[in-house]
Amino acid sequence: MNIPPDEHFMKEALKEARKAFDAEEVPVGAVIVCNEKIIARGHNYTEHLNDATAHAEMQVYTSASNYLGGKYLEDCTLYVTLEPCVMCAGAAMWTQVGRIVFGTKDPKNGFLKTGQQLLHPKTKVTGGILSDECAELMIAFFRQRR
Repeated sequence: MNIPPDEHFMKEALKEARKAFDAEEVPVGAVIVCNEKIIARGHNYTEHLNDATAHAEMQVYTSASNYLGGKYLEDCTLYVTLEPCVMCAGAAMWTQVGRIVFGTKDPKNGFLKTGQQLLHPKTKVTGGILSDECAELMIAFFRQRR
């Protein structure tokens, strides 16, 4: 049985989120896909770098741009386990990423509470892919810390 592409690539983002979990980082993982190929992988690295901007999305934007040799990602899809924050959505606008696919919503810090105007007008958004799996990892992480 074939797995739909969005689920397949979100599972890859979840692998990255588990790496963050194991490294005691907030477990958010991301991959960027271009032409059905993963060209960038990353996860939160804020604690290790002591950098509040070192979110998973920021890591993969930089990596994908380096891979492609240009700053625009209009032919790419970002898969991320948690709805991007306002900072990461703003960076998505600057990269002109073609599509954002996220796992679970972030009602506290997610960009959608401000509306999609933070994104490039051509960027498409799909949410809720493997939402339960993505949310469970976040819940387990914060439960462990309390």
